[in-house]
This record gives sequence, C-alpha cells and structure tokens, in this order.
Amino acid sequence: MRQYDHGTEKKLVKIVCNCCGRELLVENGILKEGCFHAEDTFGYFSSNDGSREEFDLCEECYHKITSEFQLPATRTELAELL
Repeated sequence: MRQYDHGTEKKLVKIVCNCCGRELLVENGILKEGCFHAEDTFGYFSSNDGSREEFDLCEECYHKITSEFQLPATRTELAELL
C-alpha cells in the first residue's frame, strides 16, 4: 500500500507491505529497500471483471510467496539499474 503527500502522486510518503503489514523504509520520497509492486486491471471472463487492484510486498514476503510457486517466476539479470 502506497501513500503519497496530500493525496498527490508527487512525493512518496509511506509504503506498507500488504502481506505482513511492515512499513518499508522511505526517505525524502525515495524507497530505500526492495519492494515488489503489482497492479492489474481484470478484464473480461474474470470474476473480478472491471476492477483494478494493486499491492506491495516486502522482499521477505515476496520470497515466501514465490517459493510456493509450482513453476518459478522468470528472472532476468540486468546489467544496469535505471
């Protein structure tokens, strides 16, 4: 869950892991630790048709959840982080 200054998306104030509830480290609008952010708009033929959902996971919860996948997530190593 992300919170921005005065309801605008100009300055990030806080991120809380939707799984464990831990507040992640944000300083001066910059996230200072790993976070998995997901967002999706469900389309036709879904029981969630027309709804949009988003959430944030700390790295620990991300690893806990993905370790239970039957097929692992596709991982690509990047040479540079932008």
